[in-house]
Amino acid sequence: MMKMEKPQTPLVLDIAGLTSHYGRIQALHGIDLQVRQGQLVALVGANGAGKTTLLRAISGVQPISAGSIAFAGQDVSRMSADKRVRSGICQVPEGRQVFGPMTVEDNLRLGAFTRPAQDVVGDMERMYGLFPILKEKRLLLAGTLSGGQQQMLAMARALMGRPQLLLLDEPSMGLAPLLIAEIFRIVAELRDQGITIFLVEQNAHAALSIADVGYVIETGAITLSGPGPELLHNEQVQSAYLGM
Repeated sequence: MMKMEKPQTPLVLDIAGLTSHYGRIQALHGIDLQVRQGQLVALVGANGAGKTTLLRAISGVQPISAGSIAFAGQDVSRMSADKRVRSGICQVPEGRQVFGPMTVEDNLRLGAFTRPAQDVVGDMERMYGLFPILKEKRLLLAGTLSGGQQQMLAMARALMGRPQLLLLDEPSMGLAPLLIAEIFRIVAELRDQGITIFLVEQNAHAALSIADVGYVIETGAITLSGPGPELLHNEQVQSAYLGM
């Protein structure tokens, strides 16, 4: 009996031949990358490899020189950053960047600025269910939270926009190992809830171990791709990123 192929879910993000420059310096060299609905896709690479540049190009704050970015079937290559947010692309920036002088609750409300007011209360309760520590600290200033709690707040703030695609930029940066494990547990849980995630991360082991698909970027070019757990056992990845 023939084994039926599982139908592929629709493409949420389709990047083809993407190049980008900082002045005369070429930062990205013909990137091809896809993220399908419901997938957790991880991009790993060393510092300066082009990970953040690619994320900035997807969210619309870094101009592209050639190639295309399609989101949910629509070419967004020339679309402004704010329109991309409204169409469903939400980013959790590197270094968290929460609004320190504002309360946790007000930070969450800001994440929902594109949404109807009547939806906000229910979504906030959903965030408090996902991140109970934020409920406990909801009236405190965001600047008083620990690094891990600020990372959770930055993720919850992005989720308040009900993204079709969640972009996560280096969520483990500057966190202790126990907190890193907790953040990645939450990321995997979000994927299990059906949220489509593109995760950019220097911590290759943590990222690839939960990713459906992984890409490796070196000096602005994709050098390897495949199922996340398979890349974890790839000798090239092990020697370059896992010290094995």
